[in-house]
Amino acid sequence: MDSLLQDIVKWVKFMDKQIIIGISGHGAAGKTTFANRLVNLFNENEVNYINTDPYIVSSDIRKHTKIDYIYQNENHHYKMTACHPSAHHLPSLERDVQMVREGLDLYTIAPHYGKSELISSKQKVTIVEGMSVAFIHPGLFDLKIYFYTDGETELVRRSSRDIAERGTDINYLRQSHEERRIQYELFMHPYRQRFDIIIKNSNEAVMIEKNALESVSK
Repeated sequence: MDSLLQDIVKWVKFMDKQIIIGISGHGAAGKTTFANRLVNLFNENEVNYINTDPYIVSSDIRKHTKIDYIYQNENHHYKMTACHPSAHHLPSLERDVQMVREGLDLYTIAPHYGKSELISSKQKVTIVEGMSVAFIHPGLFDLKIYFYTDGETELVRRSSRDIAERGTDINYLRQSHEERRIQYELFMHPYRQRFDIIIKNSNEAVMIEKNALESVSK
């Protein structure tokens, strides 16, 4: 993973233009950790960072939105999870990424746990990270990186994060996990084919399944 990070930094510095990198994947796949490591490899005065969590429809609203779908010849009826494109404010995110592409300054949407940050047109690279990235037009990005993991690893990681940091009930988490994974397989995972780099990141190993970085840089 260190080698891939260094290759991305070298590629960005080689390119004679401003670069927008999109990093996506489902929850607990390792995308945020990777994005933070990448941000730290650049100088503070050359990188913007946009987290797309504020573009996800509130869970308080989504819990009242039930959807029907078929998985392995069985009918399912469950609340819409963040793995579904309709759970995201996609036109707003596309507008903001397009503003970056056109060299305009903007402020990020302030999440409930933080403050709004300036996205400066003077920065060489902008990193946009979050689930929403998977669902917007891929042409908005110069490099697209996708993370995913297996269901068991995701459950373990979500349990550690959501219970400790967000106070989520463990029984509720386990109950919702199966339907979340089904929605992920149906509605989000197929979008991985639009990405330049695909990484499977589990507790067992990290596997780079696709790396088109060399062809992207040509």
